[in-house]
Parts: sequence; structure tokens; C-alpha cells
Amino acid sequence: MRQVLVIEDEKNLSRFIEMELQHEGMEVAVAHDGRQGLEMALGKEWDVILLDIMLPGLNGIEVCRRIRNVKATPIIMLTARDSIIDKVSGLDSGADDYIPKPFAVEELLARLRVIFRRSMQQEDKEILTFKDIVVDQVSQIVRCNGETIDLTKREYDLLLFFMRNINRVLTRDIILDQVWGYNTVVETNVVDVYVRYLRTKLQEGEDEYIRTIRGTGYVMR
Repeated sequence: MRQVLVIEDEKNLSRFIEMELQHEGMEVAVAHDGRQGLEMALGKEWDVILLDIMLPGLNGIEVCRRIRNVKATPIIMLTARDSIIDKVSGLDSGADDYIPKPFAVEELLARLRVIFRRSMQQEDKEILTFKDIVVDQVSQIVRCNGETIDLTKREYDLLLFFMRNINRVLTRDIILDQVWGYNTVVETNVVDVYVRYLRTKLQEGEDEYIRTIRGTGYVMR
């Protein structure tokens, strides 16, 4: 069942969207202000987020930007503001699509179907490869230079996160949020420890697979 988060302060509209999506077999949660919406967005995995721009507490552009700092969850912006600059601001902050109000529910459903098809295509990529590393996401078997590498669950999750974000610089905070969990209480230096474990097991030379970005974090490129 698809999980949808609606962040919309107009309660009549949010209720209408909720009922229509539930009728289509989706599970829907609703937040009515930006701060609550951000907390819900980061606290759980969603298939898509419907996000209004004009929100109390924290505007939708800022909510989108903060979500995008740590997650790749698809985001569709909903707003009554239909100017070019508003569209550009929404898309530049990380939104995947943009629907001005008022809109027909059929259009919203069509756009959701596009998002879901795109997600399914990405999920179909069961084998991830990078240089000499091959990860089978079904069997969770990792090979490097043709040899099977025995990783702990945390090491495997960390490697998978890097390989799903090739060429993206990842801060230690982002890695903690996505690999250890948003509410984790461990210090950021645990990331350095596990990157060292991973490098040792992959038997990599200096920055061969995972490169250190001084003062920032790491990148696989």
C-alpha cells in the first residue's frame, strides 16, 4: 500500500485529498503546519509527499529544502501561487512536480501515477555496481573484485546508502539520519568508524571507493 503524507493547512482541502487517495487504496497521513509536516516527513519513509507552499510555522519551500537535505522522497508542491518565480523556487528547493490550485483530482492522481512508475523503475534495479563492487539487493550479497565480502547489517546499510547516492556528497549528519535513524543518539564520529570498517573489508586504497571530503563528510565517486 502506498504511503502518502499530505502537508496542507487548508483542512477542507486536506480532508478532500485524504479521502480521494484513500479511495484509491493509499494510506494517508496529514499535517497542518510546516514544523509538524517536517517532523513527520523525516520520521518515516513515504512514497510521496504532497506539500503546500503557504504553511504556518515553516513555509513549504523551507520544508522541502530540509527534507531534500536528508531524503530523496518524491515531493509534489501544491499551492495557490502560480507565478513562474514560485514554480522555480519550488522546483529549485527539490520538488519533483508542481500543481497550482485549484486542481482536478484526476490530474493529481495522474501525477502520482507518474511518480509511482518512476519509483518502481528504480526499485527494479536489484543489482547495484560501482567499480569492482557488486551488491545484490535481493540476496544482500556483496562482492568486491569477484570475492564475497562479509558485512554486518550496519556496514551493509552504509554501503547501500553510498551506492544509491553515487557522486552525492553526504555529510555525517545525513548519513546518521538515513543509516542509523532520524532519532539516533550516537555521535557523528561513529560514521567515521564504520567508514573505516567498510574500507578495510573492501580492501580499498586511499579514497579508492569512498572519498573523504574534509570538514564535510564522504562521497562515493
